[in-house]
Amino acid sequence: MFTILLSTGYSEATAQLSLDVETGVVFSGYNDVQIPNNSGTKISLSDELETDPGFFWRVRLIYSLAKRHNIAFLVAPLRLEGKGVINRQVDFEGERFPQGVLLKSKYRFDSYRITYRYGVYRSKKLKAGLGVSAKIRDASISLKGDNKEAEKKNTGFVPLVNFRVEWMFAKRFTLILDGDALAGPQGRAEDVLLAAAFDLHENLKVKLGYRMLEGGADVDEVYNFALLNYMVIGATLSF
Repeated sequence: MFTILLSTGYSEATAQLSLDVETGVVFSGYNDVQIPNNSGTKISLSDELETDPGFFWRVRLIYSLAKRHNIAFLVAPLRLEGKGVINRQVDFEGERFPQGVLLKSKYRFDSYRITYRYGVYRSKKLKAGLGVSAKIRDASISLKGDNKEAEKKNTGFVPLVNFRVEWMFAKRFTLILDGDALAGPQGRAEDVLLAAAFDLHENLKVKLGYRMLEGGADVDEVYNFALLNYMVIGATLSF
């Protein structure tokens, strides 16, 4: 991809490197789990257990060419922990947890993505882009209680459609809608940010917003659908 873009005759003067960083607090919405799908007990990690809010961070490196071509690399780890008592027997990943015992859960969802996006529209106040993302998902869910512990790990590849819209609604202020999403017969994934950005400097923007991460899979090995709500503060530094 780099070879194709560089061979089109763009000079180095049109290239730009940016570092985008986000942090904040993530809250669990619904998080329904059944492992294995057919023989496990369906439980809610958010309703039947109490999942604590978690701290998160994301780092994205963006390489831009000719103001229209963007290649980005994202690292986005996530950890959430919960605990509580479920008043029924729970079968999870080959282990049986008795009714009424204290259960502790760990939910890990690490995401690594490579994105190419093309700027389909560009004016003084409005920019829009469309592209594709290749996502590597490294996830696990575990339960611990009654001197037992069970964990389900899953690593897989997910293709996504990428989109971004920027609207400069006032001097130095920009509204940003940015995301990756795709749905299929066995599952879906949406990772969408809505944020307001302020130009502190020609090469530095700060942003404040909300990110929604939603989706999951319904396959033989696992049933898991979750909604995660992110309160986001971040910055983008251009070099």
